[in-house]
Amino acid sequence: MVGVKYLLFILVVCLAGPVAAQQDTAYRLQEVVVKSYLSAEPLQRIPTTVSMLGERQLELQQGVSLVPAFNMLAGVRMEERSPGSYRLSVRGSLLRSPFGIRNVKIYLDEIPLTDAGGNAYLNLLDPMAVRGAEVLKGPDGSLFGANSGGVIRLDMLPAAADSQRLRAQVQGGSYGLLHAAAGYQQRWGNYGLQLFQGFQQADGYRENSAMKRWYSQLAQQWEYRPGFIWKMLALYADLDYRTPGGLTLAQLENNPRAARPATNTLPGATGQQAGIRNRTAQGGMTHEARLGARWQHVLTVFGASTHFENPFITNYEARDENTFGLRTYVSFTGNPRSASPLSWRWQTGAEWQQTQTDIANYGNRGGRRDTLQAADKLKTGQYFFFTRFHAQLHQWTFEAAGSVNYYQYSYNTNGYTKIKFTPQLMPRISLSYLFSEQLTGRITLSRGYSPPATAEVRASDNVINTALQPETGWNYEAGLRVLPRNRRYSLDLAVFHYRMQDAIVRKVHDNGNEFFTNAGGVNQTGAELEGALWLMQPRLRGWLRGMEWRGSFTWSNFHFRDYISGGKDFSGNRLTGVPQQVVVTGLAVDFPEQLQVYVAYNYTGNIPLNDAGSVYASAYHLLQCKAAWRIPFSGKNNIRLTAGAENLLNQRYSLGNDLNAIGGRYYNPAAGCTWYGGIMVSL
Repeated sequence: MVGVKYLLFILVVCLAGPVAAQQDTAYRLQEVVVKSYLSAEPLQRIPTTVSMLGERQLELQQGVSLVPAFNMLAGVRMEERSPGSYRLSVRGSLLRSPFGIRNVKIYLDEIPLTDAGGNAYLNLLDPMAVRGAEVLKGPDGSLFGANSGGVIRLDMLPAAADSQRLRAQVQGGSYGLLHAAAGYQQRWGNYGLQLFQGFQQADGYRENSAMKRWYSQLAQQWEYRPGFIWKMLALYADLDYRTPGGLTLAQLENNPRAARPATNTLPGATGQQAGIRNRTAQGGMTHEARLGARWQHVLTVFGASTHFENPFITNYEARDENTFGLRTYVSFTGNPRSASPLSWRWQTGAEWQQTQTDIANYGNRGGRRDTLQAADKLKTGQYFFFTRFHAQLHQWTFEAAGSVNYYQYSYNTNGYTKIKFTPQLMPRISLSYLFSEQLTGRITLSRGYSPPATAEVRASDNVINTALQPETGWNYEAGLRVLPRNRRYSLDLAVFHYRMQDAIVRKVHDNGNEFFTNAGGVNQTGAELEGALWLMQPRLRGWLRGMEWRGSFTWSNFHFRDYISGGKDFSGNRLTGVPQQVVVTGLAVDFPEQLQVYVAYNYTGNIPLNDAGSVYASAYHLLQCKAAWRIPFSGKNNIRLTAGAENLLNQRYSLGNDLNAIGGRYYNPAAGCTWYGGIMVSL
């Protein structure tokens, strides 16, 4: 009921038209451009569903976590069960993610953050290093390879418009939060350099939930001749965070700050020092060559090296992962000098990567390695060829794209075994029509394909699961986008139906070790609505200098279609871990003297915690606020003071539940009302 009322409110406000224009606008709102589809194109002519986070949206958040910013987007759910323990899903892909990310492909500009084995360590990144994000929702393997949830492109390279900039920030808050970051950016003609260093630590709300992260980043960009650009991005992260583990409902009500306690048969999280330790070096180089007015060639080479340790309740896992690969494509544009109303672009290329994983499991004796229990070597390889044709004729935009995906893994356990999946075609056809300069309609047909990740093939039960099959499915989607030239308001509505086969789900043995299995079919029918409105455009006079509203509504009618497990029929049950309704809204108000106040509200409906649908997490309401005051001095230099609060309503909820948990240990309680404040100096 809450969601329906909110949906009607958005439609009334956004379709009512802009309010009276201000005469002293401080700046012109910029055109929204999407860069993920291998070229910069206006959002209004993109025939697919795309959500975007810009620097302004990221700056409105508290700055120590990407969770609130991503949760502003319709169809996206990000969780943080304890500091540093991220989970991210697009359109319900949490089903197979005990922690981390599955079923979603992530890129750092042109460099894949997701390795060949399906792992993407998003929690390694310092939020201050991320300049923006584009989220392509729904299966889009046509250009990006295997995925069925979506694709996320993070903007990490420095902005070309900033010739010189030095920033330093310190922020502190409740439960021992400390975040310090410093970045330096400089341009010398056609060469740009960025250095960034970040440090974050927190004690956490619960026992055994402390975290600490060091993050360093180097980026370079050099246009050594007109049309020829060399880019480099390198990062190193050292992340250590504890995992308190799930609680039963009785334990939650007795002491929500407790870690998972010991039982008669198993030790507790604190005694075992359960947690994650991740040291990763990752980077890549991209070369762009514009060969005349119509041809362009792009080549990216990349690699990563990770040392990963996970002391758990029952064992101690250590992994060494090494990834390397390349991505390349050529782009050919129709004659730009032609007077023809038809404009078109064709792109084709390939991406290849390989990840070798050495896994060893030991006994866990109070957070230290004990006797070796199992050891395996896995080598995962995937590559795909892709092509895309994009054309515009008058009000019509047409895209036909597709990729052929190859995936295999091999393991060495008492011999050498290779598992090779059948090559998969992932097509996408999209069509849009510009009804007016501000209204576009679109339809899309696409196929999803997501093979099991390394962490699912060889889960914590130490068994190589060769029976696990990829997820596949067809997605049918339609949408409307309202976006006038003056950018005063926007509205994007998407409705879709994704019919998935062989959904991968997480199961847990009685001793707490996990394994994965295919659950048959899943129907995912949903609607997503995002809107934004400048109630008052930025201006130079008056006691109100600007007012912007943003909001989103997500309706997810996701159900198991045919799922029988352990002699029980779960067909028709709601998809585990997915709320049916999510409402998010935020209002940013600018006052004189560069004072800004931001208030945001999040309603999340109840969430099924097991496949049987017998236990639900209650719905919750979150309210957050932030105030920022920018004090200029000496030209463009300024100091920015911030203060804010999270969960002002002091709601009791879990920002991430353990699904299908044994013994009813579903709950990871989040903190009540918390406070933070900080200072940033920009020179």
